[in-house]
Amino acid sequence: MIKPLGDRVVIKRLEAEEKTKSGILLTGTAKERPQEAEVVAVGPGTNEVKMEVKIGDKVLYAKYTGTEVKVDGEEFIIVKQEDILAIVE
Repeated sequence: MIKPLGDRVVIKRLEAEEKTKSGILLTGTAKERPQEAEVVAVGPGTNEVKMEVKIGDKVLYAKYTGTEVKVDGEEFIIVKQEDILAIVE
């Protein structure tokens, strides 16, 4: 598994919805990649940054941020905590 350092967080992108709430099926081009993910690992933080997210949190993250990595066939994104916009409750 990936162990992030400092104020970094490892997230896994959640799958895009195949249907709208009204039941309309979306084709590949109509589905936008979600900016919602699940936290799978959290770094220890730094003297300046206290970690506010925890493993299992669902979060919204900034578009076009982080570093995409593939480990054992699974795709993850490593972001700084400041790139996480909100925790979804």
